[in-house]
Amino acid sequence: MTTLIQPPQQKTRKLWQPLQQWLRGLEIKEEATARRIVKLIPAQCPFEREIKLLGRVILRIPAMCKLNPCYEQLVELRFRALCFLADTCGEDITPYCT
Repeated sequence: MTTLIQPPQQKTRKLWQPLQQWLRGLEIKEEATARRIVKLIPAQCPFEREIKLLGRVILRIPAMCKLNPCYEQLVELRFRALCFLADTCGEDITPYCT
């Protein structure tokens, strides 16, 4: 028996699938585009934060990679941009890896 009602997580995943597939399918063909991607997408997941008032935690913000449903695809895109710069353009990418 199939159910017509899906859990909220499955509905949310289906909403993001087109964007995730689009990000996976992006081809990097220009050096300027690759540099822009590498500069815009951070190399590491931003840390979670705690906002305190008078020594008590009043707000806890989780790590951004846990909030962004497209985080894996963005990191993959950044990696492909770095590979393009290194392999195709022959550029030293060590400044981008910090």
